[in-house]
Amino acid sequence: MNIVIITGLSGSGKSTSLKAFEDIGYLSIDNFPIRLLLQFLEEVKESLEDKNIALVMDIRDKYFLKEYPEVFKSLKEKGYNFEILFLDARNDVIITRFNQTRRIHPLMKGKIKSLEEAIEKERELLGDLKEIANSIIDTSNFNVHQLRNEIFRLYKEREAHKNLILHFIGFGYKYGIPYEASFLFDVRFLPNPYFIPSLKPLSGKDKEVIDYLLNFSETLKFIEYLESFLEWLIPFYCKENRKYLTIGIGCTGGRHRSPAIIEILSQRLEEKYSDIEIVKTYRDIEKDVSHL
Repeated sequence: MNIVIITGLSGSGKSTSLKAFEDIGYLSIDNFPIRLLLQFLEEVKESLEDKNIALVMDIRDKYFLKEYPEVFKSLKEKGYNFEILFLDARNDVIITRFNQTRRIHPLMKGKIKSLEEAIEKERELLGDLKEIANSIIDTSNFNVHQLRNEIFRLYKEREAHKNLILHFIGFGYKYGIPYEASFLFDVRFLPNPYFIPSLKPLSGKDKEVIDYLLNFSETLKFIEYLESFLEWLIPFYCKENRKYLTIGIGCTGGRHRSPAIIEILSQRLEEKYSDIEIVKTYRDIEKDVSHL
């Protein structure tokens, strides 16, 4: 019985995610009370032995923040296979979503009168929980369909996933950093293929761009250093049962250098690791293509 506890900020997409889990075949329950969790699992573990469960648990339950550390500790002691999926989003995105749905933030009561203040307070309250989450998804750039697809990609065939999913995100700094990344690396110091007329229309996924960058010693050194760092880091993530490690690699526009570095690095890591799955996202690779 695999258990996914969905939590995170109000307005970050927990309801959409839960519906996606339900479509996959999970038993899905919203706003589940923390005080009933152990009792519920004990009651259903025989009948749902081969069933996956997704539960949304958050600050709507007044006991959640105070009691989740002890309850989660008890789950581990009893041998339950569970993970914490934390959903996040930028403040401006959450404000827009609340305005569109005309819903009231659960913390907007008492002394907290503004939506922005409520979001900041919730972010502060959930800080420790985010630190122990197995997976973090920043939904700022997702619509409901994209978030659903992301949940499908991560969980639909979870039994086929290996010990760790290593997710590379290529991005352009001019479009903002990916906040879901655990680590960010800036490759704007590398020679820019954008200024080579024959390479400008291509992307970092093309062999010509990759070969161009590999001609420079700084590229080779950077790949060597980053590969060595990941080889040191990955075993710690596996030891802590972390399912998802996100690495952001950024250049100016996210089209040439960052995708090329990801292509080179992922190929080298795939040759070394058989027990991890490598996922590549090129967030900004198709932006501003009209100017190329």
